[in-house]
Amino acid sequence: MRRFAALSVLISTLHAAPDGAELYKANCAMCHGLEGLGMAGVFPPLAKSDFLLHNREKALRGPMEGLSGEIEVNGQKYKGGMPAAFLDDEQLTTVFNFVFSSWGNEVKPVTLEEITTTRAKTKFPTLAALKASMTGEKLPDAPAGWSLSMVEELGFSPTRLAPHPDGKRILILSMQGDVWTWTPGKSGVTHLFKHQDFIDPELGDQLVMGMMVDDRGHLYLTSNQCNKNATPVRNEMTIWRTEAWSAGGEWKTPQPWLKTTAPFGIGPYNHGLSHIAQGPDGMIYVNSGARTDSGEAGKQPNYATTGEDPKTAAMWRIDPKAEKPEIEVIARGLRNTYGFDWDDQKRLLGVDNGPDAHCAEELNLIEPGKHYGFPYQYSDWTEKPYPHTPDKPEGLEITQPFKNLGPDAGGSEKGLATFDAHSSPAGLVWLDKDWPAP
Repeated sequence: MRRFAALSVLISTLHAAPDGAELYKANCAMCHGLEGLGMAGVFPPLAKSDFLLHNREKALRGPMEGLSGEIEVNGQKYKGGMPAAFLDDEQLTTVFNFVFSSWGNEVKPVTLEEITTTRAKTKFPTLAALKASMTGEKLPDAPAGWSLSMVEELGFSPTRLAPHPDGKRILILSMQGDVWTWTPGKSGVTHLFKHQDFIDPELGDQLVMGMMVDDRGHLYLTSNQCNKNATPVRNEMTIWRTEAWSAGGEWKTPQPWLKTTAPFGIGPYNHGLSHIAQGPDGMIYVNSGARTDSGEAGKQPNYATTGEDPKTAAMWRIDPKAEKPEIEVIARGLRNTYGFDWDDQKRLLGVDNGPDAHCAEELNLIEPGKHYGFPYQYSDWTEKPYPHTPDKPEGLEITQPFKNLGPDAGGSEKGLATFDAHSSPAGLVWLDKDWPAP
């Protein structure tokens, strides 16, 4: 079977400003978290942030020109880089006032005039100047025999691509749940579904990270919603499905095909449902990521302190022909297998994102009944990365990831299992012999 891949270089922009909360979710939540909690030592918190109070102009300038170098927030030092955001002055005013009045913050509201005046003092005095600075950059060199080009600039943050069954279009999923189509060789994208068409906003903030079309033409989407009305707070996980596609028609609005729930994650660690794909056996496979970084209990009020749930940190298998689909957990100990695929021998391979503890990211051969270590062991480490790391249960056998012995094996003579720490391998595809060697 020949497989098709699409590569696009994407610049996130935002054309509309529905409200500050929506702007925040689309532009800031990926790093700072839906509740502004950030990630300890990596992304500073915005909730109850003393930095917003005492470094107002520096905070305002961050999304206008980017922010780098060491800063201190709530007594902890952070040294990283924040990119500029493609938001106009009105949008920045709206999102800052949302942040300034949320999560325990009591910061003086910002005005449109203050935003415009502050931006004028930055290295990009207008949004147009910022956008101009981001164009014309040289793309990476492509392997011999291949070419690489910019095919489309998108006005949203995409999470997945998939071929449309008509063989002419590419489906593009946004993390908010909008589905778009793009025709190769043509300019512009077209809305297929808006997330408001099928996702209930009253249920909670959504994150949509999985999309596929099965062999019968059904379109599937996976979503996660933070239900704060539940005690403890729950992650409402839904697999949406359309009817089968037929030539000359188009899908109708997706409907819930499978619904389940688990405790929502601690801080920024609700990985939730993401990649969904159909295996060579015809079954549907779904990644259900961990709700913690490393099995920690957490300290947030009204959030579960029970570590992982039986449905999380696992690989699911579901029969697409079942009238009432049921979840079969086939493998455990997988922190977040955001990308997986099958090779030419029908073996399931997956890339797993590691925790904050600087251990290697994993490539695993995922087989039914196996356990891949989380939260007891990471990579091929034998030492415990955290004081709270639990002991491996007696009798549990942990399946090791692939050992990387190549020239990029982290400079280690013993190899690396499997990729550099924090490289975040996020996609995997098996290319058959029809593809040239490069």
